[in-house]
Amino acid sequence: MVCGAVQDWCATKAYSPSLLKWVIIMNSFKKIALVAVLTTGLSACATDGSINRTQTGAAVGAVAGAILGHQVDDDKGRYVGAIAGAIAGSAVGKYMDEQQEELEAQLRREQAADEIQISRLADNTLKLDLSSEVSFDVNSARINRGFYQSLNKVASVLADYPSTAVHIVGHTDSTGADAYNHELSLKRATSVKGYLTRQGVDEPRTRTDGRGETAPVASNATSDGRSRNRRVEIFLKPIVEGREASAFRSPV
Repeated sequence: MVCGAVQDWCATKAYSPSLLKWVIIMNSFKKIALVAVLTTGLSACATDGSINRTQTGAAVGAVAGAILGHQVDDDKGRYVGAIAGAIAGSAVGKYMDEQQEELEAQLRREQAADEIQISRLADNTLKLDLSSEVSFDVNSARINRGFYQSLNKVASVLADYPSTAVHIVGHTDSTGADAYNHELSLKRATSVKGYLTRQGVDEPRTRTDGRGETAPVASNATSDGRSRNRRVEIFLKPIVEGREASAFRSPV
């Protein structure tokens, strides 16, 4: 049965939804064993000239990643998630360059108004700083309606770059109790995550955290400093083949 399914893939040279869904049905087998069988089957196809070595590698990587990632998008007949969406290390720089360029183009107005700032970190992570002055009311975790359009732009870009892990981190100033600030910061991060996922960003590649008042970027002694400390940060980390887990480690 495995051979037949693999041969179908070889014949079409395209990923078959039925083949990928069939993998899920075979979950009684150990995942590693399935990868080994699929690798053997695809290699056999290569011997009769119906698929070359590059295509074999691509198929093994995609199907193996799908098995290990174990998440399927039934509507599109494809797998989603960290491993299935991983990119080659050599392509990371260009991938993140293009993502940054698109974000900057889409968010030009927000950057000019100091509502969202975009920066590039040393490890190719992109960082978006969302000002709480426009995104949330005081002591509220409900996103301001006026900020929806800006988040729609962010979601639109993220949907086009599925090999990106999305970390959303909330922060507060030092006003109020520590426990309250931590809870509020987490609720705000969760609100942003919920909004982005409703706009089409895959939920499995998102993470949230609330840091309360523990990571200020300015002095809490002044009104301006407290305003800067009340923020939500979005960190975009590339999901790289062989280092998938690192993309989901907290960036802060």
